[in-house]
Amino acid sequence: MRAAVFNGPGEIGVEERPRPEIEAPTDAIVRVTHTAICGSDLWFYRGDSDRDPGSPVGHEPMGIVEEVGDDVTSVDPGDRVLAPFAISCGECEFCRKGLHTSCENGDSWGGDNGGGQGEYVRSTHADGTLVRVPDRHADDEDTLRSLLPLTDVMGTGHHAAVSAGVEAGSTVAVIGDGAVGLCGVLAARRLGAERIIAVGHHEDRLELAEEFGATETVSERGEEAVERIQALTYGGPNHVMECVGAASAMNTAVDVVRPGGTIGYVGVPYGVEDEGLDVFGMFGDNVTLAGGVAPVRAYAEELMADVLQGTLDPAPIFSETIGLDAVDEGYRMMDEREAIKVLVKPHDDA
Repeated sequence: MRAAVFNGPGEIGVEERPRPEIEAPTDAIVRVTHTAICGSDLWFYRGDSDRDPGSPVGHEPMGIVEEVGDDVTSVDPGDRVLAPFAISCGECEFCRKGLHTSCENGDSWGGDNGGGQGEYVRSTHADGTLVRVPDRHADDEDTLRSLLPLTDVMGTGHHAAVSAGVEAGSTVAVIGDGAVGLCGVLAARRLGAERIIAVGHHEDRLELAEEFGATETVSERGEEAVERIQALTYGGPNHVMECVGAASAMNTAVDVVRPGGTIGYVGVPYGVEDEGLDVFGMFGDNVTLAGGVAPVRAYAEELMADVLQGTLDPAPIFSETIGLDAVDEGYRMMDEREAIKVLVKPHDDA
């Protein structure tokens, strides 16, 4: 099979790799029809995080089940499924709590699993991981594009909103205009927020945020952004969603949140250790900090229900669609901010 692999900073190739096979009775083999490039993939692409050259990449697969192990009961060959970015057993203490990303038996899509940006993947713990798409929607391309973000960014944006305590009537600031931040706007609207202030630096993305439900946008940077948000909210919002991970974004969240408010953070931390986080500011204002890596498997069914009934559609975050042979160009477009998020179709007939 063909799979995208990391060959070094700025170098993503497509190579022939062994097709994954059933190795345990809880496994399933999925023919990947849709996948995506994630903002977190850019870390190793830029050389900002370590990754072994030659390793498969990608963690957002959707496709058709081709084969299942003897113990798999939730899906059958021929079923359309989507797969969260983290593999989980569904049975351990943490999975039962809805914290699938802390699964005691967790796994990833790299290594000999095939990589999420390849033609096939092996899902260990298929019953605890794979989410079956109802048959009546399994071949509707528009619906599938709307469901694919549930593998990561839509569930992550939702986790930010839940962690920030967003509810009906809330005023919320969403820090970040990447795919997660934009999905965070959708999530805040879904939970009933009355005012949603989208904060970012790209006018086209802020326009999309408005389409998704943002009532105001802020494009200023640094202290000017803080002052603008506080002016719009008469002293700061009670709910702030940090969807970037950079120290500057987290400190902006701390600076704008109203005393006694809550920050929901889902941006993968980058540079926070080096640049410092204003913990004393949170302490002094009794600010609650909640969040972390999003257990998107816990949210998959409820979000899928809304997508299927037409009340939730994150598909516009995919500003480019490419085939597997162009995956290196997809990384370049995202790295240079020419694309919000790139959808990849590993098979020509998908």
